[in-house]
Amino acid sequence: MNHAINHLNTNTTQAVAKSHPLADVSNYGVQKANKSKLHSFGLSVFAGVFIAIAFVFYVTVTTGSDASSWGLTRLAGGTAFSLGLILVVVCGAELFTSTVLSSVAWAQGKLSTLQLIGCWVRVYLGNFVGAMLILLLIFGAKMYQLDGGQWGINALHLAQHKIHHTWLQAFSLGVLCNLLVCLGIWMTFSSKDMLTKSFLLILPVAMFVSSGFEHSIANLFMVPLGIVLQHTVPAEYLISLGYNANSFADLTVSHFVLNNLIPVTLGNIVGGGVMVGLGYWLIYQDVPVPLTNPSPLKTESITPTSMTQKSTSDLATTTYLPSQGTPIMNNTFLTDLTVAQLMDTKAITFSGQQTATSALLELSAQQARGAVVINEQKELLGFVSEQDLLRNWWANDFELDQQLSVADVMQTEVLSVTPEQSIAELIEFMTVDKSILFPVSDSGVLLSSQYLSYHQRLNKAAAKRPSIYPVIDNGIVVGTITRQHITQHLLLQMQFQEKDVSDIQQNTTSHQAA
Repeated sequence: MNHAINHLNTNTTQAVAKSHPLADVSNYGVQKANKSKLHSFGLSVFAGVFIAIAFVFYVTVTTGSDASSWGLTRLAGGTAFSLGLILVVVCGAELFTSTVLSSVAWAQGKLSTLQLIGCWVRVYLGNFVGAMLILLLIFGAKMYQLDGGQWGINALHLAQHKIHHTWLQAFSLGVLCNLLVCLGIWMTFSSKDMLTKSFLLILPVAMFVSSGFEHSIANLFMVPLGIVLQHTVPAEYLISLGYNANSFADLTVSHFVLNNLIPVTLGNIVGGGVMVGLGYWLIYQDVPVPLTNPSPLKTESITPTSMTQKSTSDLATTTYLPSQGTPIMNNTFLTDLTVAQLMDTKAITFSGQQTATSALLELSAQQARGAVVINEQKELLGFVSEQDLLRNWWANDFELDQQLSVADVMQTEVLSVTPEQSIAELIEFMTVDKSILFPVSDSGVLLSSQYLSYHQRLNKAAAKRPSIYPVIDNGIVVGTITRQHITQHLLLQMQFQEKDVSDIQQNTTSHQAA
């Protein structure tokens, strides 16, 4: 029986969850840093490709516009450029300007400084490689010749403009840029729907691009493209468009690196990693942050010689049952019923030192599927089920191992409830997967590819969740509640209702006879 940690404080931590996605951002940073170097680098190359493609889109959209439509042209170009960040998020890629949000995980002590810097450097280099790949393709395709050569002139002007900022100006523009990029990424953690994530990214990106803020990875494509064009296109090309051979001579690698890339990169780190990442971390560091969706328990192959001993003094990590929202059912009796009214306060319990063999025999004798493991203070240490015991018995070739204790086989991540928990909510959590019953995204978009009636969806919406839950009050195990307890109570209520109906019918018949 797979139990996952879910002991959510519905009053405090859920309110925090709705106000900020700090836990998601922290996990986001840890995942980025812990990916294999090859995997991370490959995804970084893709991010460089996506951002370069977006800049190609920007140049195409803004080429040929006149000065009278300056603002609208830049808005259109910025909206087009948002394609890059949308591709990064939807397709999955590692972009340096969003990777700096891993500063949250670093601040929480989940990453070392060496891990943080290593991740940033790896992603930055990968982004550069991706940008260079698209640069080669764009140059090979001779796209600079589009619109009678105006496409290339537009690209040259954009690149030249970027190397003429002062250091402070370039740094400030970098800060402003990644402030918006990381706020856009931060917003995407509020939704699981990719269409919603995409729309959330459009305005922040359109804002920073149309306002001329500086993005280091975008510049890794745009300025080198200008440098390549300046050094390779024939002088006749420039002269035919009203320019001379030296009009863009200041486009050099040294000017780019010293006057743009370094200050803009530093600004991006400050804007995203410090202002957004560490800024929110400082605000919420003392607020309890809820777990999101607990990851499934990892299973390892077990052999008699490799079983690890678990400390029986370590308490299980528990969280309250995650809410699925307002219960659908309108049965007043059930919605008012609480766990405290149905829980078994005399349920079987085990100690960590008890042998696994005796636990299995006791479960069989009591006809129970599982039991909680507690210490002398009745604090929860874990949960052990028939499945856990049989799995270890199987690993030992079905030979009884008298040295194997309950602590060796128990689950230490346990889904638990409180006495005040609503029975209606618990029934829905145990039996119904609402994401299948109502296949609609956060934005109201239908996710299912085929039409199914409500009853057809209901048949498919069986939730794969535990049937036994420890009941915890102020850190103490006060009982357990099972699906069987609830079913028996419902059947009993049904019998009472049938008896009441039968009595009413008999009374009515008697009155009529009289």
